[in-house]
Amino acid sequence: GPLPALRLLDLSGNGLEALPAALGGADTGPGPEPGPAAFPQLRSLNLSANRLRELGPGLARNAPRLQDLLLSGNRLRALPAGLLPPGASPGPFPLLSRLEAADNELQELGAEIAALTALKSLDVANNQLRELPSALADCPRLKEANFRGNQLKDKRLEKMVNGCQTKAILEYLRAGGRGKGKGESAREEARKKKREKQQQKKDGGDGEQDELEEARKLLVKVLHVSENPSPLVVKVSPGVKDVRAFIVCCVLKGVNLNPGNALKRFLSAQTKLHEDICEKRTAATIATHDLQLIKAPLTYDVRPPDELKITPLGRKEVKAKDLLRQLQLEAEEQRKQKKRQNVSGLHRYLQLLDGKDNYPCLVDAEGVVISFPPITNSEKTKIRKETRDLFLEVTSDTSLQICKDVMDTLILKIAELNRFTLEYKEDSGSDNESDALRGPANLNPGRNAQPANSPLVVEQVRVVDTDGNLKVLYPSKTDLSTVSSLLTVIR
Repeated sequence: GPLPALRLLDLSGNGLEALPAALGGADTGPGPEPGPAAFPQLRSLNLSANRLRELGPGLARNAPRLQDLLLSGNRLRALPAGLLPPGASPGPFPLLSRLEAADNELQELGAEIAALTALKSLDVANNQLRELPSALADCPRLKEANFRGNQLKDKRLEKMVNGCQTKAILEYLRAGGRGKGKGESAREEARKKKREKQQQKKDGGDGEQDELEEARKLLVKVLHVSENPSPLVVKVSPGVKDVRAFIVCCVLKGVNLNPGNALKRFLSAQTKLHEDICEKRTAATIATHDLQLIKAPLTYDVRPPDELKITPLGRKEVKAKDLLRQLQLEAEEQRKQKKRQNVSGLHRYLQLLDGKDNYPCLVDAEGVVISFPPITNSEKTKIRKETRDLFLEVTSDTSLQICKDVMDTLILKIAELNRFTLEYKEDSGSDNESDALRGPANLNPGRNAQPANSPLVVEQVRVVDTDGNLKVLYPSKTDLSTVSSLLTVIR
């Protein structure tokens, strides 16, 4: 620095062990009086997937307008200790709304967290936290928090972080947690039971209500690797850790994409997930394949841009570097046509591969590239109306937990779409664009449809290193457990 116009700085996926003072590095001793802020316009700082053990207080002064701070996949021991300068006034980071520090070595989440008055989203999953500070309840705007994967001493609180909404967790912390506020909790519980009893009387009794709830359940059955005669395995090459380190996969059997607009709804849902939970593919990328068209085993590998060849969806075979050039030209042309200052969000993910010597790819047993994340998957394994069994893949350069969260949501969405398809019978000719845009207005309940509560089957897929050592198994015991109260998982 100084870099007075810089708004976004992404240093993720490197081997950084320390930072300069201007970026929050530890102070090296007495020096000259601090000057103007080095990064006065910086809004987003991504330091994920490095080797940082500590952060210094320089960032609060040098990036006063910071909104997103991403620290997942480092070796930090405490937060926000070291990040906040002592006695800062006005409050440090007045605009910081998103703080991610999953997959670190955090042993302490300090009460100073309440000083982050604009904080809306906090992720400290998969750390070594034993307690959560009651001061979290004093963060006035905190709406989303992920505390999963920590061995909390308060077992009730541990259950809550795996199954309750953030609001309920903060209320529990505000009441003092275990051993405190029990009188108030008991009274609230009694009031809740009374309200439920009155509601059940209005609805015509317990049995009817239970049947209604049961009918609405979405069923998913997990087939464990040990029960599967031919489980699918994905082998990971060492080089991916420097390019796009995280991958989660599974097989999903029993989908029905043939009637009417079922396939179009499926593809539209995937696009919407890319826009929302995947943050326009910058946080994670989904690829869906027809399982019957895949030649196992699979390898998650890296190849140079001029050697990686793929037949993208709807295109002819092309080298990866040429495909990126085509897409960038298309993005620029779209920007000019719409008279925008920047390329659309849909093409931001193209920048994720800038400066990379190798590109990530998923390769089948015949050496064919079936996926080139985060750009495209192959025409060879394209989903069709006749597809019944899916191979699902989620990759990220940010964290493993993001991959799992996206996969949980994807399976939930497919279960909802499958239920919809089984419950309603569409005209066989309604497979054109105008019908897809109009949506399900022309649907009629199908009397002879397959039972709507038939479970989808999720087969576990192991991701291993080149020596066969397990890296990831999905779904594990904890996956799919909190994505929705309507999803029932048979394990």
